[in-house]
Amino acid sequence: MKRLLSYFFVKISVLFLLISCNQDYYPIGETVLSDLTLETDSRSVPAFTFQESTEEVQSNNRQPLAQLGLITHPVFGKSEASIVTQLNIGSDLVFGNFRQSFEDQEDQTDINLIQENETVKQVRLEIPFFSNTNDSDNDGVIDSLDADPNDPDSNSDEDELTDIVEFQSGLNPLSSDSDGDGILDHDDNDNGTYQAQNREYQIDSIYGNRNANFDLQVYELTYFLGNLDPSTNFESAQIYYSNRDYFDEGYIGSTLFNETISLNFDEIRFNFTEDDPETTDVDETTQVETRLSPRLTIPLDPSFFQKRLIDLEGADALSGNEAFNQVMRGLVIRADNFSDDLYMLLDIQGAEIKILYEFDDYNNQGTTDDLTDDVIDKVERELSLSLGGNQINTLKNSAFETAIEQRIESSKNNLPTDKLFVQGSRLHGKIRLFANENPDSNPLLEDIRAETFLINEANLIFYIDPEITSLEGLTAKRLYLFNYDSGTPLIDYSIDASVSSFGANSNKQNFGGILELDENNDPYRYKFNLTNHISNIIRNDSLNYDLGLVITADIGNPIAVKARKSMDLESLNYPMAATLNPLGTVLIGSHPASTLNDKKVKLELIYSSY
Repeated sequence: MKRLLSYFFVKISVLFLLISCNQDYYPIGETVLSDLTLETDSRSVPAFTFQESTEEVQSNNRQPLAQLGLITHPVFGKSEASIVTQLNIGSDLVFGNFRQSFEDQEDQTDINLIQENETVKQVRLEIPFFSNTNDSDNDGVIDSLDADPNDPDSNSDEDELTDIVEFQSGLNPLSSDSDGDGILDHDDNDNGTYQAQNREYQIDSIYGNRNANFDLQVYELTYFLGNLDPSTNFESAQIYYSNRDYFDEGYIGSTLFNETISLNFDEIRFNFTEDDPETTDVDETTQVETRLSPRLTIPLDPSFFQKRLIDLEGADALSGNEAFNQVMRGLVIRADNFSDDLYMLLDIQGAEIKILYEFDDYNNQGTTDDLTDDVIDKVERELSLSLGGNQINTLKNSAFETAIEQRIESSKNNLPTDKLFVQGSRLHGKIRLFANENPDSNPLLEDIRAETFLINEANLIFYIDPEITSLEGLTAKRLYLFNYDSGTPLIDYSIDASVSSFGANSNKQNFGGILELDENNDPYRYKFNLTNHISNIIRNDSLNYDLGLVITADIGNPIAVKARKSMDLESLNYPMAATLNPLGTVLIGSHPASTLNDKKVKLELIYSSY
């Protein structure tokens, strides 16, 4: 009995002990984890702005467009642009039916081989405008003119037929009476006089007064634009810069065109030149054979191309582009005496010189054995030359205002600026993050690196100077940030594959830099998403290099060209897209007046921490 009581006493004691211990038990780490709550917060860190400028930029690197005209900006002054270009003839150029060497054979017995006497009749230079062709819903109406650019069943002309029905029926979705006979399309059984091939274009990339008239001039260039740099013993490509004016330097020869013109934005149509006798019910000379988008169409002096091209048939000068450019060195295209500001961005890669010439052609009338009915006909043929080789945009600008010059000088002394002026090929910004001294490590950056947080988003935000918000049409639509030292894109730019249907220069929406408007539709700010760039600096100890800030006319083009800075002519790699239009913007910098402190540039960090 004693043993039994002793056994139960021990069991009860053990049970009591286990229960007591269980009340004091904590799993390892529970106390720590219970206090770790993931929270999201934000802060602004310093960003320092420095005003930079360039004296000249490389301009012969096969740019996607050419600039021509004059514009006066109330902040940046007057900008003028002209074009210098070589011509491409390709290789193995032949005029007429036979090579000149065949025509010159003295012992030939083929009666068809005659001197063809090629003669230039007409020459025209064509440089297309850029036009908006975005049609998101494929209903035949470009987005900017479409009542609903995402709905093919929208009704842009407000008749009883939808855009897609009119387009598929060969009618004009932008006119309720396509053929103009007074009967609305939905009631008209005969719209046969309307030509469905007619197109309406919306021309873009024209700044200023589109109705202005001006003197357009085309001259022969007498300066030889070599491809190799003699200063490097011809071992590297020659660089031509934008600030050289070959017209002012006197390197012009024959005048090929000099008249007062105004722009025409209509579709260009050419009818058939001859009526087909087999179609007696149709006069082909009233029918359109060729349609061209709106463009500058400039008649050039035929006698010049007779002498400098056609008469050289068979000579070494026509053996290829390099030989030809020794003889015909190029063209200078310029404009002046504007009735009002007008600045054009032109599709230089689509430009052509079209040469219409005639030649003698032996016609045996199909009777090779009977020579009595043989005649010599005049035959017309058209030859096209592209503009190519070295193409240079001469860009001339008025001098900087004293206030801008002072900011440039301050930046040379490593003093951040109150404002940042950014314009085309002339003015750009340098941005330094975290500390003005810009070492790879600094106390502020080291303190941030020591904190245990995760970067969710990092935005670099620039506010527009309120004094220029009313400059309608003259404020840059987009800015671009890049590695200032190398000219290369940032990682956030490179990994952004987003595509936009809102027209040119609108892709890479995540990266940003797009002009934002306020509630009054005035220019307000630009914002860049630099999450990966900043995360690499903070978490991966990546180099905190300076950033360059420019405007961009094409966010999809990160290619850099050579540029030289003002005064000291120090060379740098400059984004080519920044040189392709005359627009600009004025931003609040890192050290503004006290009244603008709420708009100074800032790097905003949004992060999570425990």
